Amino acid sequence: MSSHELADLVRNVPDFPLPGIAFKDITTLIGNGPAFSQVISSLSDRYRDRGITAVAGVESRGFIFSAPIALQLGVGLVPIRKPGKLPADTYQIEYSLEYGTNKLEIHRDAFETGAKVLVVDDLLATGGTIAAASKLIEQAGGTVVEMAFVIELTFLNGREKLTPYSIYSLIQY
Repeated sequence: MSSHELADLVRNVPDFPLPGIAFKDITTLIGNGPAFSQVISSLSDRYRDRGITAVAGVESRGFIFSAPIALQLGVGLVPIRKPGKLPADTYQIEYSLEYGTNKLEIHRDAFETGAKVLVVDDLLATGGTIAAASKLIEQAGGTVVEMAFVIELTFLNGREKLTPYSIYSLIQY
């Protein structure tokens, strides 16, 4: 399947979660077995020989993609979660959203020193969430090798917030 064919499987939901926003719903993509398998294989193949030692997934839709990629690469999965969801000592970061602020956490002992980390999320929009996640990874001792997304909303210029990180996305709108 081409990236255009994969993009056609993503449902647009108008006015969700707020009026004027066109939400990119991945449930129709992941509900298609061959398409979901291709997304995981494409991303896993890209990183197979890159020396990745851990995959970090960002809550919550990032978990859908990061877990099978970590399995394919034979490395561990580190969850980056909303506050209060991780049971051990954490680092926490607050970051800005279009309409307010949010927080993320990571376990303090998430990585071996110098871990080479692939950060995975479903969608790159303005870049705020993934920038915060990357700061947490670095605070916990990891090095971000690349940020991988299934979807990128290029018109929101999220890449600009993420320099000097390397970014890859399968589908661009």
